[in-house]
Amino acid sequence: MIKEKLLTLPKKPGCYLMKDKEGTIIYVGKAINLYNRVNSYFRGAHDYKTTKMVSSIVDFDYIVTKSEKEALILEYNLIKQYDPYFNIVFKDDKSYPYILLSDSPEPYVSIIRLKKNQKVKGRLFGPFPDVGAARHTLDILNKLYPFRKCKNMPNKTCLYYHIKQCLGPCEYSVDPKIYENMANNVISFLNGDNEKLIRELNEKMIIAADELNFEQAKEYNELIKAIEHISDKQDIQNENNANLDAFNYYHDKGYISIQGLFVRHGIILEKEFKLIPLYGDEVEEFVSFVIQYYEHHPFSSQLVLPNQLDISLLDEVLDVKIFQPQKGYRQKILDMAYKNAKEQLELKFENQNKQNSLLEASVNEFSALLNKEIHKVELYDNSHIQGTFNVSAMVVYEDGLPVKKDYRLYKLQQYQGDTNSMKEVIYRRYYRLLMEDKALCDCIIVDGGIMQIKAVKEVLDSLNIDMLVVGLVKDDKHNTANLVNDENKIIPIDKDSNLFFLLTRMQDEVHRFAISYHRKLRTKAQKASILDEIEGIGPVRKKKLLNHFKSFKKLKEASEEEIAKVVGKDVAINVFKTLHNEL
Repeated sequence: MIKEKLLTLPKKPGCYLMKDKEGTIIYVGKAINLYNRVNSYFRGAHDYKTTKMVSSIVDFDYIVTKSEKEALILEYNLIKQYDPYFNIVFKDDKSYPYILLSDSPEPYVSIIRLKKNQKVKGRLFGPFPDVGAARHTLDILNKLYPFRKCKNMPNKTCLYYHIKQCLGPCEYSVDPKIYENMANNVISFLNGDNEKLIRELNEKMIIAADELNFEQAKEYNELIKAIEHISDKQDIQNENNANLDAFNYYHDKGYISIQGLFVRHGIILEKEFKLIPLYGDEVEEFVSFVIQYYEHHPFSSQLVLPNQLDISLLDEVLDVKIFQPQKGYRQKILDMAYKNAKEQLELKFENQNKQNSLLEASVNEFSALLNKEIHKVELYDNSHIQGTFNVSAMVVYEDGLPVKKDYRLYKLQQYQGDTNSMKEVIYRRYYRLLMEDKALCDCIIVDGGIMQIKAVKEVLDSLNIDMLVVGLVKDDKHNTANLVNDENKIIPIDKDSNLFFLLTRMQDEVHRFAISYHRKLRTKAQKASILDEIEGIGPVRKKKLLNHFKSFKKLKEASEEEIAKVVGKDVAINVFKTLHNEL
């Protein structure tokens, strides 16, 4: 069907939507030529990640647009609408802190988190790397300049007035020129022009020391150090002191690493980093990321992007001045972003290679201990409270990694001992696998000793399945200690080995999965009510009854006519009879 559909694609710009067997949209892309782009997915060799995506595609749709610009905007909207699994989707609920100098007659200085297109009354400075840095700066400003602290003017002076951090405009008249002068000083301070301020504080510190007011001198000294700390520039200096955002990327081995550097008044205040699996063209994915980023964040005065990028579409879509430098300060920032992106991606693969090596060694050690090549294992654990809410959980690991799509939960029959519970879950699991002619695992691991192993072996023997079964046994402190086989022979594990930590993680995972299901059933039962069993009573009517009568006791005391006023006559008859055991 796909082959026939590929032939019908037009050679026009537009967007394509890849679908899986459930009809779910798993990838959205744009193309200047739909025919060439979509056909390219089904021709030739691809890297592992693209091959994985293509193997999931069973159908696709497409939308033709008038231009590539329209396709870019449509692609963004479709990604936002469908949240496709294989797309780079920028999800960021954080907003960076800014310092606001209000433009009111009695101004105040405060921290706000600015959202896209949010309008503020005053002058903004930032963004700051985090709220801690913003608060530190605000504390210095409050000690230097006694602006009012209350956003809503009170009727009398507060503590800030008495500690000389506010001029008390709520009770006293303040010359507007004083506020104007302080506001200009704050603007200079936040723009990094602090030499004059530091000289003044140095003079005050010397005078205080000469007058033997050492405590005051110490406060001035601490203020000077704090100002110098927040005024430190990076090695790369910004000649024109402009604000800018710079984005660059690096891609390799099916991943793309995107790095953003945000410069405010010559200082790199923030970094944005994303490392994402790459399923499409790296340039298009990068462009998509930048567009999505500015849906969540305000624009800077300049956007700096790499030279090899065609920015014609971005120029039309984004309301910001875009630069593609070849030298100078902007190019240095761009190079720094590229270097960071590359280092982060290489570090990921370095760490991944280390983890893969350790995992492979653990799997090989496990196979050596059991004298059998082990790739796929299933772990089982039961959970109950004094026989109630009897459940079992199974988790699957393949070559040391969890395969969560194969996890299973079982609600078991009335509790008749742990061994019977184990027999039930193993029978249900393996009888179904045999009936469906599905592949079996290499080894079963139970959370227990020889009794649990024998229970499993008894069921497997009855199904004529030859399967290796081992148990994870605990010491007297209830910590994982060793393996035990079906001959009740202890297989010691080195507690400093990678295998020991792998088995412990696997045991913790199956225990977590079983306990979570047990708690879910228990919570559901605790919330159950006799009203749930009455015909005609659903969640809405149940809520209406309890809201109206305030308690179950008052509902039971109510007459049939009183109940009918809430849920109607026919349902009221069922409720009344059920509550009074007349059914």
